[in-house]
Amino acid sequence: MCNLYTVRKSAAEVAAHFGVANPVLSNAGEEVYPGCPGVVVREVGGKPLMQSMVWGFPLRLKTMSPTAKPKPVNNIADLRKGMWIGLARKPEWRCLIPVTAFAEAEGPKGSKTRTWFSVKDEPVFAWAGLWRESAEWGPVYSGVMTECNEAIRPVHDRMPVLLHRGEYDRWLHGSFDDVVAFQERCFPDALIQMDRTSELWVKRKAEASAPALL
Repeated sequence: MCNLYTVRKSAAEVAAHFGVANPVLSNAGEEVYPGCPGVVVREVGGKPLMQSMVWGFPLRLKTMSPTAKPKPVNNIADLRKGMWIGLARKPEWRCLIPVTAFAEAEGPKGSKTRTWFSVKDEPVFAWAGLWRESAEWGPVYSGVMTECNEAIRPVHDRMPVLLHRGEYDRWLHGSFDDVVAFQERCFPDALIQMDRTSELWVKRKAEASAPALL
């Protein structure tokens, strides 16, 4: 699962990377957590658009009280499952998630640290995502996950579905088989850069609710 990523570039720099004419103003922070605002790129009328959304589809479990806050489902384990397949089949619900690095927790319980991963020679890169409108939080998005490559395996067995620059259009406009193929392929080991740090995994006073993975 990926529960933390960064966008350490200005809105103008992100817009330039994705060919967006008008950068969006957002209250999203440089570090993005489940249930918090982030920015995605989607297409409207054939043109790329940046939009601020909440990271995670709201999920209300049967065991939860009516007043409890929904859980943010921020990772997509299988595009062929019922919760996702209808959206994945329709290009209008696909999006690109701008990322400068994503983190995984590493180390013993209670003192886990952040290990960061980025794409070599790519200051900004794209994570394949889906979005929709929700009654609870307005526009929301979630990122597609896949089995990790060997560069990430020492830390975690899953990783985001990362896209090369030349693959953005195929993700946004391709067939359902095309998007499933992205989830089944392995991103090249040689393109991943790892940065182990001493940063504690839990830094905020009030952490978001643990996300669900479907």
